[in-house]
Amino acid sequence: MRETQAKKLQELVESSAPKRSKKTRFIAITSGKGGVGKSTISSNLAYVLAQNGLNVGIFDADIGLANLDVMFNVKIKKNILHVLKGEASVADILIPITRNLILIPGESGDEILKYADMALFERFMQEAQVLDKLDVMIIDTGAGIGEHIQMFLKAADDVVVVTVPDPAAITDAYATIKTVATLRNDILMIMNQVKSDKEAKAVFDKIQKVAHSNIRASLDLQLLGKINSDPKVAISVKQRALFSVAYPNSSPHRDILHIASQISAKLERDMLVTPNESGLSGLFRRLMEHF
Repeated sequence: MRETQAKKLQELVESSAPKRSKKTRFIAITSGKGGVGKSTISSNLAYVLAQNGLNVGIFDADIGLANLDVMFNVKIKKNILHVLKGEASVADILIPITRNLILIPGESGDEILKYADMALFERFMQEAQVLDKLDVMIIDTGAGIGEHIQMFLKAADDVVVVTVPDPAAITDAYATIKTVATLRNDILMIMNQVKSDKEAKAVFDKIQKVAHSNIRASLDLQLLGKINSDPKVAISVKQRALFSVAYPNSSPHRDILHIASQISAKLERDMLVTPNESGLSGLFRRLMEHF
């Protein structure tokens, strides 16, 4: 039954693919455990990319601890599950945050597919094309390596694992890398709450060395960037504000700017791509491929 539904959904996905020349880059940000700043990084990174002139969507797939509404200081009434149930339109759930930035309240992968009724899904795919002009979609996944999280990791162009220089967090980050390495060969890392570039590189080098020894030597594990520890980050979270807005002269904001520039460079190198993977509908096409 599940295989039959999957096949029908895949056929629908292929038939409804819009002919567009723009492709959205899907970036999944994940972590081995909660509390390492994953959602803080996701929200500030999305904001900075949008301020740089890119059209950005941020998809909240961290269902257990969904807190992007807190980060952006907005109220979420309905999410993507309401759309798939036919209780809302895509336009109803989208939350404009600032110029070029839209929050998409999501759901976990297995919940999304559970309610993917054929007729409703077809309508959803049509409505979702309002987001086909997105340059980047940040997918803020849940912590850990559950099956529904792996769906988003498989669908993404880039997977970014966030960790802090704490032994328990590093152990969990390595476990995540080990699982992600079964899905893909390229993985990025962000070292959060570090004292310096030197500490970030030292911790990353240790993780990379162990990964190359115990997973495989050819694993493409790269350091995307680091974010310095700064009490202003915690203060901004308590204030329900982005640190990039509240403290634009802070070290963490400069670090986010650097990470954003790395992503922008990836976008520029990846301009000529298949035309049928744009926006929210593009994300769902990819999810269907792994259903």
